[in-house]
Amino acid sequence: MVATTMELEILGMNFGCVLAALSDARIPDKGCLLPLVSKLLGYAIVAASTTVKLPQILKILKHGSVRGLSVASFELEVVGYTIALAYCIHKGLPFSAYGELAFLLIQAIILVAIIYYYSPPMGTKTWMKALLYCGLAPTILAGKVDPALFEVLYASQHAIFFFARVPQIWKNFTNKGTGELSFLTCFMNFAGSIVRVFTSIQEKTPLSVIMGSAIGIVMNGTLLGQIMLYQKPVPKKQKKED
Repeated sequence: MVATTMELEILGMNFGCVLAALSDARIPDKGCLLPLVSKLLGYAIVAASTTVKLPQILKILKHGSVRGLSVASFELEVVGYTIALAYCIHKGLPFSAYGELAFLLIQAIILVAIIYYYSPPMGTKTWMKALLYCGLAPTILAGKVDPALFEVLYASQHAIFFFARVPQIWKNFTNKGTGELSFLTCFMNFAGSIVRVFTSIQEKTPLSVIMGSAIGIVMNGTLLGQIMLYQKPVPKKQKKED
């Protein structure tokens, strides 16, 4: 019986109790089903995260423009993802509970590089920020930070993600438009934050991790609402008279 159970465990997901319930023609109990659903959703988020920022990247490359995008927002995102990823690794959380952060960080760095490329020539300040990040990020990701400082850094990343969205939200408001901001990327960020709250509760992750996802729901939802509010209707083609 133990061997059979082990064979049914894939990537930390135990299908044994669910299959046993179904073979007895009964609905699996909550204690068996919810952890499995949480794991499946967690891995689904990780898989989807590999393409979350791709629509935004492709939109910039297609138009060769970063019109309406806040550089500060995307820079702060990189910092926030770095701290969040390092913290989750340091806490030894299961990969399904944070795996998307690794892919989001890689894409965020690529996105910032593209924004720099299509922005005015990089000044000394921009180069300094890039070099500072490259110098500190490996140390933080390796966990070579005092535990107390790590907690402070992680607590600050909620504020970082909050303020990462504020410049973009304000820019959208003042421009009454969202420029090259991608609807699909914002929608996936919003949906991912909702699902991540559920999986974080099931995985019994620290409350600070759940709060981060909750903040993501509010801020990404605001951006999504702005895109829908400020989008310009496509003019209908005039029908030719017969």
